[in-house]
Amino acid sequence: MGKEFEIVREFEVGASPEQVWDAITTGTAGWLWPTEYEPREGGSASGLGIVTAWDPPHRLTSRVEDPDGIQGVPQTLNVLDNLIEPREGGGAWVRYVHSGIFTADWDDQYDGANRHTDFYLHTLRQYLAHFTGRQAVHSDVQGPEASMIRGSFEAVGRALGLGGAAEGDTVKVDLPGTGPVDAVLDYRNEHFIGLRTGDAMYRFFGRDAWGGPVGIALHRFGPDASASREKAEEQWRTWLTGLYA
Repeated sequence: MGKEFEIVREFEVGASPEQVWDAITTGTAGWLWPTEYEPREGGSASGLGIVTAWDPPHRLTSRVEDPDGIQGVPQTLNVLDNLIEPREGGGAWVRYVHSGIFTADWDDQYDGANRHTDFYLHTLRQYLAHFTGRQAVHSDVQGPEASMIRGSFEAVGRALGLGGAAEGDTVKVDLPGTGPVDAVLDYRNEHFIGLRTGDAMYRFFGRDAWGGPVGIALHRFGPDASASREKAEEQWRTWLTGLYA
């Protein structure tokens, strides 16, 4: 039997409501993963659900229902609601609500979704502040089965050479296929790491805490990002495999 959940976040950004709207509708590869919305109420939401509110640039709501679970998650209902309002003096105020029904391991599922929400919305704000309007190439790379062991994520910080670096610090990191570069450590806690360079954001996920593998999302904005996508994915996959060999 399922149990309802609701995750609510509110925040302000310097971007305009139109820029926020573009980021959550057509620019998702730059901070989340590629999604497509048919621009009308009742339209398709990434082929998984339907758009239940389409009011640019103020409100986007989508709804997905599946009694067998949604994309591998024991969940029968998933609703995403984005409310965007202009802020006096410029910028925008955003209210994000993720709700639905989890059908198994409710506490674990909620904890994971809650913590991922903070990381994803932080990455959205980074995109709006540093890359808004730029097209991105998104890649998702998953670690091997060995990275599913709880506590595995600590190895990522060590391999990146982050030491005691804190959020906001500029660090020198040796990235696969890129070599040593200066990057801003824009997010860091026991489950997630975010690095930002002049033409990319690298997001590291410690999903071992919830029974999944360590993963990496690449959001690359450089002119050669599309042509080098497969090579970059293979280089990062090799890096993860070697880390947990």
